Amino acid sequence: MSTEDLENYETEMELQLYREYKDIAAQFSYVVETERRFYLTNEVDLQPRNASGEIYFELTMRDAWVWDMYRPARFAKTVRVLTFKDVNIEELDKPDLELPDGKQGFGA
Repeated sequence: MSTEDLENYETEMELQLYREYKDIAAQFSYVVETERRFYLTNEVDLQPRNASGEIYFELTMRDAWVWDMYRPARFAKTVRVLTFKDVNIEELDKPDLELPDGKQGFGA
């Protein structure tokens, strides 16, 4: 396999991953970013820990989707991360319930 073939393969895999992300992102409440991975999840718990004066973080997520094109399955029932690095947790905005066209409410 040539370098160009490998680059094309990785580009295609990344594009497929992005499409999957767009399709499922609305099903999740949180985006979690660590130094190694990007996750979507509905349940996240972050606990600071102290080991011999060193602070680290224990991060637990349930029913998570992992941004990683090399994983055979991107959905994980439970994810546990231990890290000395920053962890970014963002709550996603949930758009208001939209009714199909022509159904603007009762009596409309």
